[in-house]
Amino acid sequence: MNKKKTIVVALGHRALGNNLPEQKRAVKEAAKAVADLVETGANVVITHSNSPQVGMIHMAMNEFAQDHEGYTSCPMSVASAMSQGYIGYDIQNAIRAELITRGIYKPVSTILTQVMVDPYDEAFYEPSKVIGRVLTEEEAKEEEKKGNYVTKTAEGWRRIVAAPKPKEIVELDAIKALLDKDQIVICCGGGGIPVLEQGVDLRGASAVIEKDLIAGLLAIDLNADVLMILTSVDAVAINYKKDNEKILGRIDSHQARNYLEEDQFEKGSMEPKFEAILNFVELGTKRRGIITSIPRAKAAYLEKAGTEIVNEM
Repeated sequence: MNKKKTIVVALGHRALGNNLPEQKRAVKEAAKAVADLVETGANVVITHSNSPQVGMIHMAMNEFAQDHEGYTSCPMSVASAMSQGYIGYDIQNAIRAELITRGIYKPVSTILTQVMVDPYDEAFYEPSKVIGRVLTEEEAKEEEKKGNYVTKTAEGWRRIVAAPKPKEIVELDAIKALLDKDQIVICCGGGGIPVLEQGVDLRGASAVIEKDLIAGLLAIDLNADVLMILTSVDAVAINYKKDNEKILGRIDSHQARNYLEEDQFEKGSMEPKFEAILNFVELGTKRRGIITSIPRAKAAYLEKAGTEIVNEM
């Protein structure tokens, strides 16, 4: 009997929206894509973005504490944990409903996931990840007085935090146990809750983890067959918006690495997706990395759409 394929699916911002009503609607489309993959007979593990959500929680909790005596500000790690909980709640219920309508009865579980980071990661000295709502200049100055970092964007001032690389998934054994029991698992949401090891304790770090990189680490740790990153485009292009723009179909990892070194992909957007996929596929000849949109997920898995990166060496 053939071993079931394992697919790690990374859901981007488009799959979740910016607020609670948008999220309720968006996860229904994501659930259809996941159900399509389940119908192929594969095991599916899901991770997801959380940047609008974690920023919303962090800002709301801190502003509430400012206006109400006796309440304290919310650490970034706690905001990350809260976002994992309510995003997972919506995703797992949407998938459950979609599967039931198709006559498929399979448990869906969300695991609150912590991820170890290196306290000496250079990212802590150069925060770069934008979170939360747009701030006024006055609000930005107040954030700086608190010791937080801000940056000016086209929309206005924004809070920024460190984005260290993930080192170890703390709840990996629990994820594997549920996967072995044929469950759909939602984990490492928003990149996971970044934590630092201090003796026997895990202390939350004031940071966020790039969700594409944790998807790559998760796929490696699970010895997955496919890492699928679902984003806003059907396929990736090089020489983007130029006369010689070219859509990428199936390419080998060597060519993908060359494109990465040529800075073909936007930093903080498509670049970490390629980095995560290459880290994964270069460890085995039968691994596949896919970048496509939610509606094209099944077609891409069946090699009929999307950008696919494989290791043919």
